[in-house]
Amino acid sequence: MSFSGSYASDDVTLLLQVVDMAPTPVAQKEALIQSGTLHYSELLAPEAPPTAQYMDIYHAALAENGPLMAQSVVSLAKGIAGQIDGEITLVSLARAGLPVGVLLKRALKTLGRQCHHYGISIIRDRGLDHVAMRHILSNHAAESVVFVDGWTGKGAIAGELAKAAPDCGIPKPRMATLGDIGGFAWMAPTDTDWLIPSGILGGVVSGLVSRTVLNDTIRTNGGFHGCTTLPHLATHDVSRDFVDAIARQFPWEAAPCNPLRKADRIIRQSRVSHTIDTLAKWHNISNLNRIKPSLAEATRAVLRRCPHMVYVASDTAQDTAPLMHLIRENDIPYQVAPDMIAGYRAVTIIEKTS
Repeated sequence: MSFSGSYASDDVTLLLQVVDMAPTPVAQKEALIQSGTLHYSELLAPEAPPTAQYMDIYHAALAENGPLMAQSVVSLAKGIAGQIDGEITLVSLARAGLPVGVLLKRALKTLGRQCHHYGISIIRDRGLDHVAMRHILSNHAAESVVFVDGWTGKGAIAGELAKAAPDCGIPKPRMATLGDIGGFAWMAPTDTDWLIPSGILGGVVSGLVSRTVLNDTIRTNGGFHGCTTLPHLATHDVSRDFVDAIARQFPWEAAPCNPLRKADRIIRQSRVSHTIDTLAKWHNISNLNRIKPSLAEATRAVLRRCPHMVYVASDTAQDTAPLMHLIRENDIPYQVAPDMIAGYRAVTIIEKTS
């Protein structure tokens, strides 16, 4: 099955199968994941409608950083266009990559390039959706493929892509993101941890689809990785409004990105590695999956996980306002510690359940 969620059909083709799956309460989900009873991809947390106050914060972030996102997309589109001859096949990693991929496709088409856009699943420790990649590569050349994500945090998904893509027919995967804090992307306009407006929402800005799922039933039956749809959030959906708002601000004079140089990659990865290692030692963490760095990851972890502590670079800055709202609303411990989280504006530490 392929569909487009709540996006327009010409914006994206989602190579996902819709499954019927009840959400698992957050505390129960956390215990099952950390005990090793189930993999995180076999569970979905409930996704509640955002409050009116939180949506006000989102709209403020959109007004503040929408122009920067528009510029970043155009810069990235020009960079991709300069590196690939012929058609371009964007493969967005659901969910965070979907709004970015939709915008990149629109920008590339305006630049006169033939472009196709798919949304597929990638799951940490489980890899890329091989069935979806076979479908894409049966219709498009491997050298035309660019993977799209919203940002890189500590490089978990980028590492998964590097391991899994060769088995799917892409020997050297290229990943484009809006922010590459850790030096893991092929191309990105910045290494700054900045407030990407779509990063602070979930399904209501990503086509009304859930995080992707891979359980025993899907593996047995085959087909694409799974997801659920989110009709209970339809009245809150801003997926189309968001991409329309950003696309209206595209600055066509923006300079193109360039692929990341090896020297810059080493510097960024070293900085991130030091921060993650410091936090792991401070909290006696052996499973680094409990550390969720970057504004977007820290925010999403607060929304759908059990946070133990949140570190922020500032508790009064505009870019941490959405996260601080959630912290105060849910009485989550936090600490202003810019030196401890060097390279990031925020990091969430997940509670250890056992």
